[in-house]
Amino acid sequence: MVKPFIYQIVGYQNSGKTTFIVKLIQALKNQGIKSVTIKHHGHGGRPDVIPQKDSSRHLEAGALAALVEGDGRLILQADESFLTLDEQIRFMAYFHPDIILIEGHKKQSYPKLLILRNENDLELITYVNNIKAVIVWTHSLIEVVREQLGVPVFHIQEDSAVAEVSEELIKLVQ
Repeated sequence: MVKPFIYQIVGYQNSGKTTFIVKLIQALKNQGIKSVTIKHHGHGGRPDVIPQKDSSRHLEAGALAALVEGDGRLILQADESFLTLDEQIRFMAYFHPDIILIEGHKKQSYPKLLILRNENDLELITYVNNIKAVIVWTHSLIEVVREQLGVPVFHIQEDSAVAEVSEELIKLVQ
């Protein structure tokens, strides 16, 4: 398997993507798997930056990017940087992770976990591809999704979802 392995977590806004990723990162770390993340800011506009910090002031003055390092922490802010997802992946590969977790970018073709809040979200099944597992918020969706996709389906409150997804990812990165 080519490293790093790339895995996406997708769903509509407020579906639980970030919460799931945090739990997944912790589970992978507990097994010695190094991960990095890429998050698509799908809410429109630019992501927030901390105002009045030196790096923000550098950007406001016209710098294309500002990097801050201290005690092992590295923070990069960049303006007018329209990197494609593939370029972002290459950038994050610099850190030599075992896995890159991508939050969002629904239309990309990497293996993914799909999170569905309700019946209205079922439309995602028609245009999201390479779905390897699904998390649903309502029990009534479990059988519907299993019949349509034939992949593992978990309820959002099942603790086994993180464990089973992390076990599958560990197999793929080792």
